[in-house]
Amino acid sequence: MVSEADAARAADASASSVPPQRGLGMLVVMIGVLISAVDGTIVVLALPAIEEDLNISLSAVTWVVVGYLLVVTVLSTQLGRFGDMFGRVRMYKAGFLVFTFGSVLCAMAWNAPSIIGFRLLQGVGAALIAANSGAIISELYAPKERGRAYGLNAFGFSFGSVLGVLLGGVMVTYVSWQWIFWINVPIGVVALVLAQRVLRDRSERQRRKFDFAGMITLGLGLFGVLWAMTGLASRPLDGTMIGFLVGGLALLVVFVFVELKQTEPTLDLSLFRIPTMAPSLLASLLQGVGSFAVLFLVIMYLQGTRGMDPIDASMLLVPGYVIGAVVGPYAGRLTDKLGSVIPATLGLGISVIAMVIFAQMTATSSLWLAAIGNLVIMIGGSFFFPANSTAVMKASPPDRLGIASGVLRTFSSIGMVFSFTTAMLVASHSIPRNLAFAIFVGTSKLDGRLATAFAEGLKAAFYTMMGIMVLAAICSALRGAGRKDRA
Repeated sequence: MVSEADAARAADASASSVPPQRGLGMLVVMIGVLISAVDGTIVVLALPAIEEDLNISLSAVTWVVVGYLLVVTVLSTQLGRFGDMFGRVRMYKAGFLVFTFGSVLCAMAWNAPSIIGFRLLQGVGAALIAANSGAIISELYAPKERGRAYGLNAFGFSFGSVLGVLLGGVMVTYVSWQWIFWINVPIGVVALVLAQRVLRDRSERQRRKFDFAGMITLGLGLFGVLWAMTGLASRPLDGTMIGFLVGGLALLVVFVFVELKQTEPTLDLSLFRIPTMAPSLLASLLQGVGSFAVLFLVIMYLQGTRGMDPIDASMLLVPGYVIGAVVGPYAGRLTDKLGSVIPATLGLGISVIAMVIFAQMTATSSLWLAAIGNLVIMIGGSFFFPANSTAVMKASPPDRLGIASGVLRTFSSIGMVFSFTTAMLVASHSIPRNLAFAIFVGTSKLDGRLATAFAEGLKAAFYTMMGIMVLAAICSALRGAGRKDRA
């Protein structure tokens, strides 16, 4: 096994020399982020069409999103470990291959089990890409330049979100939902070709063990809790939901004890002993809970409460994603100058303001509130993501970059999964659950008194998300003063 001292010397040597074709290498990493962002936004807009065309239940169609996120959450750290063992670039390329193949199968799906199953496969590819991208950036850029690199990554995410919103609206309205998956194929092929030509593994291979017990208990535990939460969003509490919830929580407790005994756990709890790591990871988790569901909530409002069609709703949100894409690289440079604390905490503070704006939306308010709120939250995210990612990777030991990248992705993904289900639960309290659930997946619209009542439910959801963002900002600020020499 490579010692920490040897790994540190290798990392320092790598950081001191600029890899050949570094710009093209960064482009490949950005494509990975872009394709994930496209997939994240485009599928939301296609849920109504998928539900209708495949004739599947409302509860099943939510697992098209939740199942994908669950796979990414559970596999991120294990597949980051694959990168440490077999080469991060090799695993990154494998991720594009699996993701592209999964997209082809999703486009050919014929019923609920097939579309959900193929989305799970797509999630495996996304986990391979996400778990290794941060480590690849750390190999391409010296620590003092990583803020700029993560800023470019944020640009890729915002640009991908723009494409997802635009393409989703156009394809669902004028073509068919299958094309939201076919569009991934040429992007994936281009990324594979570029990665083969410009990316090289520069780090020493390391021996790693797999934590199957941890992976299984985490996966089943999260599944149980999520099954109960998604069920509660569409129908009254029953014994089955209670059983899944209690069983899931029990397995998550078992997971913690399993991890404490593992030499190489799924979630390396020893990382929390690093002063800046714990608040950075907690900020990532809370930011995920507070922000991921915003697109769902806004789409619910625009299509369910205001009666807009997908293309018009998409166009209203585009300016925010464009501005977010422009701000990202500049926010990354600010991280290189000031350190991570100030930009990350500022970004979360801006996101809190966005939630307040969203909470002012009513059944009769100006539609521009949705557009302005989306613009503000995209700016907030553009400040937060580069700074927080830089903090985690800078704090990580050189021989554990793959693990740290995977843990960061895991915490972010856990936040995203629970953001989706939390938003459904809170927003649905003001009208019958089954009707709110139908609106959430875009299969129903409201008018009159019900529209007004549902807008109140959305307001409660946005204020809930605001509170979670405040907690994230506190965690971010706990990292200490934002001096340049600190993560």
